[in-house]
Amino acid sequence: MKLFAAIDILGGKVVRLRQGKRESATIYSEDPLATALRWEEEGADGLHIVDLEGAFSGVSSVLSWVEAIAGKVRIPIQLGGGLRTTAAVAEALRCGASRAVIGTRAWEQPELLPELAARFGSECIVVALDARNGEVQIGGWEQGTGKNVIEAAWEARQNGAGFLLYTDVSADGMLSGPDLVRTRRLVEAVRIPVFASGGIGKPADLEALRRIPGLYGAVLGRAIYEKKISLRDWRRREGRERS
Repeated sequence: MKLFAAIDILGGKVVRLRQGKRESATIYSEDPLATALRWEEEGADGLHIVDLEGAFSGVSSVLSWVEAIAGKVRIPIQLGGGLRTTAAVAEALRCGASRAVIGTRAWEQPELLPELAARFGSECIVVALDARNGEVQIGGWEQGTGKNVIEAAWEARQNGAGFLLYTDVSADGMLSGPDLVRTRRLVEAVRIPVFASGGIGKPADLEALRRIPGLYGAVLGRAIYEKKISLRDWRRREGRERS
């Protein structure tokens, strides 16, 4: 199971939100590049960068950081937040992101995904399934789509998504545990790689996710910033289990 470290950027600072609410922001670092290098050194398989300003406004504001980070790290970067046009995705990939994460536009403008997949390849496209009580949310997690997670996942796959990122928004940033039941159902239903996110707060949560057959990866946020989970310790444990 791949472990990606989340780097949420707002106003040039690394922050974490609770349940996606801007007013809940906690600042963890004023240097996104140093943060990226730290997580790479501790054993992250990749970086999940979120442009929070872009997510709120629709205009990307972190591409200079993405370019700087991509020039220094050897692990892949996926970028989300404010990527709402083909041109925005092209610029993100040009700056060094390996994958673009598409949320709201995947549902408001469904013709965008086939266009992105045709131009950049499905392997560069991650569709965000941000769900509350099983219903996919858009517009900063404030508007329901009427689509359940499985229905939305099938639609995303058919439209060209190469990866899915499932987030239980009610648990995001709360350290209350991931949605294991829906994550398992999603992995079983859709045969493309799935990342789990939201609520991961302790090593036991990672262990429970690892027991889901076929789960591709997990995105870790507040838990690694507040030392609830140590990437380095987890990697050591994995090494012992393999030996």
